[in-house]
Amino acid sequence: MAGKVIIISAPSGCGKSTIISALMNSGEINMQFSVSATNRAPRGQEINGKDYHFLSDEEFRSAIATDAFLEYEEVYPGRFYGTLKSEIDRIASNGSNVVLDIDVNGGLRVKHELAEKALSIFIKPPSIGALRSRLEKRGTDSMESIDARVDRAQYEIEQAPRYDVTVVNDDLDTAVAEVKRVIVDFLNND
Repeated sequence: MAGKVIIISAPSGCGKSTIISALMNSGEINMQFSVSATNRAPRGQEINGKDYHFLSDEEFRSAIATDAFLEYEEVYPGRFYGTLKSEIDRIASNGSNVVLDIDVNGGLRVKHELAEKALSIFIKPPSIGALRSRLEKRGTDSMESIDARVDRAQYEIEQAPRYDVTVVNDDLDTAVAEVKRVIVDFLNND
């Protein structure tokens, strides 16, 4: 693989996508975002191939059967997310480092698979209450969905010690600066 892999995981609503966007927009680090695949429908203004590769249930299951994923996970019943090997190959062949925004179990699988070629960063909310408030303010999910996400977040937070680094996102600018520092140190450590 031409570049290193940076794994960033967090419970839904913890700001990982915002942190990744801030780092990507700064242009200071040689990295490209790996677009994950999912079988869920697009939300709001999400664009296929940019935000996610939106696959049908049949397409996702076919990709599993043909070993097209570096990792995949059924995050919620019937709801799959995964990292296509072709995405990693596309980015690495351009000589860039790869950023993965993936769930906790997928992140741990990729870290195990790639070992020292990967850095795993867990973004943690300041509290479960703060997380619930963030999800409610987004206004994109039903209360039932928010409850499921909060339940899932408790499990994910328990996995944080298995990551290389944990960053608490209590203040966005501070969290972005800390994630940037950790990534730059990792990329400069050959």
